[in-house]
Amino acid sequence: MNFYLYVLVMAVVTYLIRMIPLVLVDREIKNTFIKSFLYYVPYAALASMTFPAILFSTTQMAAAIAGFAVAVFMALREKGLLLVALGACITVFVVEQGMAFLM
Repeated sequence: MNFYLYVLVMAVVTYLIRMIPLVLVDREIKNTFIKSFLYYVPYAALASMTFPAILFSTTQMAAAIAGFAVAVFMALREKGLLLVALGACITVFVVEQGMAFLM
């Protein structure tokens, strides 16, 4: 019985979060600051969820930082998503193996 209550509460909360902006805002937003703020919210939310996972997904913090640095460098060079991911993974693997060899 509690399971169905939990699902019902979750459905209502999810519905309210999505419907309140549609009900309260009845015209187009013309303020450029608010429009730009709302434009970047998904990117900020994704970054805030992804960055901790990057740092704590490896056994060595140095390997995670090196992989992140390589991914940022490759992304700034406008490489594709697959190449960026492969470059970061290979970097993390090499750094972790190197650190294991040194210890």
